[in-house]
Amino acid sequence: MLKLRLSRGGTKKRPIYKIVVAESKFARDGRFIEKLGFFNPLLPKEKKERIGLESDRIKYWLSQGAQPTTRVARILGENNFIPMPEAGNNPNKAIPKKERNKEEEQPKAADAQKPAAEAKKEEAKPAAEAKPAAEAKKEEAKK
Repeated sequence: MLKLRLSRGGTKKRPIYKIVVAESKFARDGRFIEKLGFFNPLLPKEKKERIGLESDRIKYWLSQGAQPTTRVARILGENNFIPMPEAGNNPNKAIPKKERNKEEEQPKAADAQKPAAEAKKEEAKPAAEAKPAAEAKKEEAKK
């Protein structure tokens, strides 16, 4: 699977990233197919030199089915290549254990309440069905 992703360069504590097309199994800073631009996070957001992109090549690789990583999708969204991704909608991001446990507990509590409610409904049904049956027997007895 092809990915548009960042490949780190620069020195210690002074990163500069290349935006590259690479096979997903290749190492982050390893082999890549083509360089599509750069990203310098140390510069302020207002500066033009912060991001450089080759628009025609990016459009080509997106048309070939390359999937951008979350950060690259955000960069491309800011530069109007793709729709801006929604915040907090990252399937690849790990969920902290505390939050994961809370999410797991909530459905369990809801599931525990459902069978109790269903059991009450089932108990109510035979009683409701019994009344018409009793009335039917009374009608037959009257005839």
